[in-house]
Amino acid sequence: MASVALRIAHRGMPRLAPENTLASFALALDAGAQGIELDVHATRDGVIVVHHDPVLPGGEAIGDSLFTALRDRTTAGGEVLPTLAEVCALVRGRAELFVEVKGAGIERMVLDVMRGYDGSFAIHSFDHALIARLHALDDTLRLGVLFEDPVADPAALMRATGAKDVWPHAPLITEPLVREVHDVAGRVIAWTVNDATTPRHLTTLGVDGLCGDDVRIFAAR
Repeated sequence: MASVALRIAHRGMPRLAPENTLASFALALDAGAQGIELDVHATRDGVIVVHHDPVLPGGEAIGDSLFTALRDRTTAGGEVLPTLAEVCALVRGRAELFVEVKGAGIERMVLDVMRGYDGSFAIHSFDHALIARLHALDDTLRLGVLFEDPVADPAALMRATGAKDVWPHAPLITEPLVREVHDVAGRVIAWTVNDATTPRHLTTLGVDGLCGDDVRIFAAR
C-alpha cells in the first residue's frame, strides 16, 4: 500500500482514556501519534482549556465560569480539566498540535498560548470567519477549515480564509478534491477515521493526514 499519512490522534486515545485529557494525550504519544488534535474553549477569566463541549458533565458552562472554580471539577472519567498550556508542556514538540477552536471569538487568546509552544502547530475550526480573522492577524500561521458537507470549490475556500489545511469528513474525500487542494500547496486531513480499511483507501487517494480515535489502526500493514 502507499505510505501511511500523518497519524493524528483525535482528542488523544479516547478508546483507552477520557478524550481531551492529559492521560489520553500521553497514551497517544506512546502509541506513535505524529499529531494531536484537541478542542478548546475559554473560561470567563481568559484561560484556554481543553474540552469538546462548552459545558462540563456537571453542568458548568466553561465560558461563564472562572478557571479556579472549574479546576476542582472533573471531566467525564474523573480526569482533571486540562489547560491548553498544560497540553503544550506535555507534548513538548513531540507531535504537531492541531487546535480546534470551539469557543466563539477566542482566537487571539488561543494564539497567545500557542506562540509559546516549542513545536509545530496548526489552528482549525468549523468557524471559517474565525480562521479568516486569524489569517488577517498573522498570514504565516498554519490554519485549517473543517467541514462535514460538500464544498464546491475547496481552493476558493482556502483563498478566502487563508487556510493551508482542509479537514473534510472522511466520506467526502475524493481524488479530485485531494488534487485541487494539493494544486494550491495545501494538506487534506481526514476525520474521523476509526476503522481498519478506510486508512488504506484514503492513503491511496493521497490524503496528507488521518485523524482518528486510535492511531494504532494507521500502522502500515
